[in-house]
Amino acid sequence: MKVTTPGTEGARRESVFHRLYTGTGAFDIVGKRAWWYISLGLLVLVCLGAIGFKGFNLGIDFEGGTKLQLPAVGAQGPIQTDQVQDAFQAALGHRAETVQIVGAGANQSIQIRSSSLTPAQVAAVKQTLLTQVQPLDVQGRPSEQVISDSAVSGTWGGEITQQALIALGVFLVLVTIFLAFYFEKWMAVAALVALLHDVVVTAGIYSLVGFEVTPSTVIGLLTILGFSLYDTVVVFDKVKENTRGLLGLTRRTYGEAANLAVNQTLMRSINTSVIALLPVIGLLVVGAGLLGVGVLQDLALVQMVGMITGVVSSIFLATPLLVDFKMRDPKYREHAAKVRQRRERAAAKAAGEDAPAEPRHAVAAGTAPRGGRPGAKAGRPSGKRRR
Repeated sequence: MKVTTPGTEGARRESVFHRLYTGTGAFDIVGKRAWWYISLGLLVLVCLGAIGFKGFNLGIDFEGGTKLQLPAVGAQGPIQTDQVQDAFQAALGHRAETVQIVGAGANQSIQIRSSSLTPAQVAAVKQTLLTQVQPLDVQGRPSEQVISDSAVSGTWGGEITQQALIALGVFLVLVTIFLAFYFEKWMAVAALVALLHDVVVTAGIYSLVGFEVTPSTVIGLLTILGFSLYDTVVVFDKVKENTRGLLGLTRRTYGEAANLAVNQTLMRSINTSVIALLPVIGLLVVGAGLLGVGVLQDLALVQMVGMITGVVSSIFLATPLLVDFKMRDPKYREHAAKVRQRRERAAAKAAGEDAPAEPRHAVAAGTAPRGGRPGAKAGRPSGKRRR
């Protein structure tokens, strides 16, 4: 069913930016909800497949292990990851799990991830790295002090995950109660479905990119839920305003009123998301790309993806779902039928196809006038006159 807000046919000829700014309802978002369901459903399936088959690149905070880091410049020039891997194998007899370059420019460094190592093994790896690749300190001299190491138990990451899941559960319960009381039941259900979509898509994209999952990732995931909910509440508040007293009128259906609300808040959603994304992108590019701070990289990616999916779900998923839920109610279906009937009568009248008004005492063919016999002619008394 195509949903177009009445009175916006002329807006089709206007520019996209003008329609975005005025919010006249010219974008038929709710009417094309089947396309959004298919598109977002396929995206969710891809993300679930990535999570199921590829999994996550869990950091040592979750798996436990040892991480070493050293500058990417040595006495012989730039240090290659193969050289570091060879040095690690020469020291311990087995290869490290991952060796990768992080950062860029003067802040570029090499990060080594391995299973848990004893202090003696860490000392052996540092000595071998100093001998073979000779990392330089700020004075430009080979030094073992520039090789840092950290060891974390996997149980700590498990505790972080458990606390995050508890926080997520409490958050969802409180959100459901708030939306059910402030708005209504179906708005709460639609908002929760949109939140679930945001979590799955964000986690799936994180799995596809392959960034390391750290406690910062978990914290970032929790923060985006609030952003997604905020945008959904803004749209639903406008839907509530547009549909107040709707059943007593026949100008718009519920779907058209909801579509108008989405259009009226569309520019605000875009502006809010762009303003919020600018510092996050700066965090991702400057903090992770230039400074080489891996924690900033983990936090920035999850927030960037979560903010984008939050805006998309509030516009293309939450509101269309709300319309489908509401249209299951017979009174809203009857109201939509009345709106269509009124428009059909108006269209027929505008086209000159309306039937002429029936005379007050007109007699239908084959029926008798009130108080007379069948077949009697109008204006002539039948039977004998009473005296």
